[in-house]
Amino acid sequence: MPDKITVAGVSVDTRHWIGGSRVASAETFTDFSPIDGSELGDIARGGPAEARKAVAAAKAAFPAWAATPRAERARILHAIADGVEKRIEELAIVETTDNGALLRSHRRGVMPRVAHNFRFFADWLLTLDHEDFETRGHTNHVSWDAAGPSVLITPWNAPLMLATWKVAPALAAGNTVILKPAEWSPLTASLLADIAAEAGLPAGVLNVVQGYGAEIGDALTSHPDVRRISFTGSVPTAKRIAEAAAANLTPLSLELGGKSPLLVFADADLDLAVDLAVEQYDNAGQVCLAATRFLVEESVVEEFTRRFVEKASALRQGDPREEGIDIGPNIHPRQLEKIDGFVQRAIAAGARAVIGGHRNDGQYYAPTLLTDVAQDSEVVQEEVFGPVLTLQTFSSEDEAVRLANDTRFGLAATVATGDPERAARVTARLVAGTVWVNCFFVRDLQAPFGGSRHSGVGREGGTWSFDFYCDLKNTVTAPNGWTNHG
Repeated sequence: MPDKITVAGVSVDTRHWIGGSRVASAETFTDFSPIDGSELGDIARGGPAEARKAVAAAKAAFPAWAATPRAERARILHAIADGVEKRIEELAIVETTDNGALLRSHRRGVMPRVAHNFRFFADWLLTLDHEDFETRGHTNHVSWDAAGPSVLITPWNAPLMLATWKVAPALAAGNTVILKPAEWSPLTASLLADIAAEAGLPAGVLNVVQGYGAEIGDALTSHPDVRRISFTGSVPTAKRIAEAAAANLTPLSLELGGKSPLLVFADADLDLAVDLAVEQYDNAGQVCLAATRFLVEESVVEEFTRRFVEKASALRQGDPREEGIDIGPNIHPRQLEKIDGFVQRAIAAGARAVIGGHRNDGQYYAPTLLTDVAQDSEVVQEEVFGPVLTLQTFSSEDEAVRLANDTRFGLAATVATGDPERAARVTARLVAGTVWVNCFFVRDLQAPFGGSRHSGVGREGGTWSFDFYCDLKNTVTAPNGWTNHG
């Protein structure tokens, strides 16, 4: 197996990055581009041996990194951000080729956000503090102590952005990291290892291991030297990770997707509501936060649907490297099969495809809107993770909230209304980690992010990230306790 492959003119190392060196594996797996199904190359396929080696490297590097002054850690994180910004074009084209998301989005939004992830947590680290307080004259001082080696398992839909959303705060906190990228989109994680090394991150502080799911994941998540596990992905995988972590009582942060609603009230600006609705096809529907369930007040559903169909039908689907394309491919043939299975079973059960409802050539699924769906149907209750939306109606505020909350998920919700009092009432009753009112996907890194119910465990972002990646310590000092008897 060659050590490097060339992707869209960019050289990418296919080996693991462990302890500051490239490490090969006896086994490999083949990475394909969803754009045209072409083979990108063979990637080192790690297993228990590589997992143990990576954890050992992270454990060995931890004491020195944890003891590194905050200002120096922040400086290195800013240097990593500098490296990302210098290579935005390379990162963008490699990730588009690897996972099929729009190249213009990677250039203008996603890769700049990757750099921002590092800068934000570097700066937040330097302001992280808690005002001392007194208890009966005793002083309480709260500090954030680095926890130790952290396993970060990331998804394929926004590989580098979601990886660095975890890597940046973990490193800022003083932890060392073992990053396991998704096997369907591993390439930019390898480039990140190069950028971090060039920025001066010490050997063993960031390790990147590649492999298929449980082959390497079980060894990482059950390792007794791992002190934190952060995972973004499916509920079944999260349950397996939780079982593995339970033996060592390893703290977990889990972000598990959702089945989020878009509530459109009759008093909403319908043009805005339709814009928000069409936006849910972003990244070919492969967005955990997507509001895939439209709940529209009966009195405006006909006009809403007409405008939505008109706007959604104008979307252009095709090669995501082309500037005028709005929707690219789905990530993998297996995912495409899953998406189509949801749709065809729904149609067989009586649903109607207002638009779409079928595959296009290659790994492209037509943007789909299904009506005449029952609340307890599979397509309403389960995450499809593709360009498939459903539409239901409601006649009252109470019914809207009931339908919105009637799934096992609780990641996000979007509300379109012209009444601020209604917005306040409804958002207070929605079960969701994030609620957007008359907007969508506005994210600030200082805000808590996570889900309720089966959408996850815990919150990350701002101080919440440091609360997770650190062991919080309260030091209580007695008054006048400094008498020197020496």
